[in-house]
Amino acid sequence: MKLSQVQTLFGIQLSSLYPKEEWMSFFYQLVEFYLKEPRFILHMNPEYELDHKQCDLFMEALNDLKHYKPIQYIIGQVEFMDLKLEVNSSVLIPRPETEDLIIYLDKTLKDNPLKRILDIGTGSGCIGLSLKQRVSGAVVDLMDVSTKALYVAQKNAESNNLKVSLIHANVLELNGLDHNYDLIVSNPPYVRMLEKDQMYANVLTYEPHLALFVPDEDPLLFYRKIAMLAKKQLNNGGQLFFEINEAFGEMTVTLLNSIGFKEIKLISDRFGKDRIVSARV
Repeated sequence: MKLSQVQTLFGIQLSSLYPKEEWMSFFYQLVEFYLKEPRFILHMNPEYELDHKQCDLFMEALNDLKHYKPIQYIIGQVEFMDLKLEVNSSVLIPRPETEDLIIYLDKTLKDNPLKRILDIGTGSGCIGLSLKQRVSGAVVDLMDVSTKALYVAQKNAESNNLKVSLIHANVLELNGLDHNYDLIVSNPPYVRMLEKDQMYANVLTYEPHLALFVPDEDPLLFYRKIAMLAKKQLNNGGQLFFEINEAFGEMTVTLLNSIGFKEIKLISDRFGKDRIVSARV
């Protein structure tokens, strides 16, 4: 089967489900991943032929896309900042907003000597590993309640030649931490159950609900617990950073103020939405 025929088939079967730019992007990503060819290979070789195995891979991916499986899970990897990360249905797909958190951290902390960093709810490890890459001399601990997520994070650490420590724990059940930290950062669950109806099918069907949802009646559940732990276990002058639900920026600031944090800042992401909160003990 010719690659051009596969492209035509993608258009026929996906054009009613995705905008043209999106399904074309999926096709090109699969070309690069499965064929190890540049995405414009058809311009160079319009008669490019697939063998049976390659054809099967594209057809399987097409079927997955028709059922809204995220392209990142189909390929099994994603680029985040300067890292190439493995992802599967045990971990959330890193978002651009989380890259904004890293960019802000990079600017804010580059002159601060950090000795120990904790990433709570690490998932794929995208935040903690990005920080380890930038502050190579710091000890970085990655915490998650999911052993499957920690397995992915460990593989990502190894594939990117970054040495970190893993902590298997449910932060909601902790009364203290084994170490003090200069920086604690977290992108905890913050989507209310009532927001399910507003979510895309690919997120709702495939991404881990454990890492997404909080009770409607207590949307700051994780922020409160993490902030209370951080207040006790951050070194003098240490900082806490959160990625947040844009709907609860002011509430999160009020919460941190009530716990006794200082220099609390509410920061917008690249889309102009309240997405980051920072504070200092």
